[in-house]
Amino acid sequence: MSHDVSSLIRSAVFVSNLERSTTFYRALGFTSVYFEGELDGPSTAAALKTPPATACRCRILRPEGRPNFGMIGLFELTPAQEAIPKGDGPPRLGEVALVLYATPIHAAVEAARAAGASWSPDPSLFVMPHRQQYEVCLRDPDGVLINLIDRPPSEQEWTKPVGG
Repeated sequence: MSHDVSSLIRSAVFVSNLERSTTFYRALGFTSVYFEGELDGPSTAAALKTPPATACRCRILRPEGRPNFGMIGLFELTPAQEAIPKGDGPPRLGEVALVLYATPIHAAVEAARAAGASWSPDPSLFVMPHRQQYEVCLRDPDGVLINLIDRPPSEQEWTKPVGG
């Protein structure tokens, strides 16, 4: 059986404070609101397998003028669900990182720190056989891992394989 699949449309990040997380991701450049509102309770409970009375406020962000993929969906559940242990350092086995191109990377890191990054070391030079670039892993206010790569965001449109 074959099927067709899109590029990653958005990440769904479950957050403890929708406004605080919005401030953080806007500082990284996700300034345009694609959708916001309170999601239907029964649909939310059915999709997420949460208690029937669970409410979900949602805000989906993207960079201004960009297509409808690679967005950040922020979801705040009430009552809050059980939290995974908050990340506070390097990546952990099984953890997912949001990978973003950002240039200049040092300005992006400073913006993230000012907006509440919970862990943010300085960028370092990452050397690979085909290129070298500055990168850093940092964490949003809830501890979500983010990998910033010092590359122009326009490179996300490239279609040839690395080294090709």
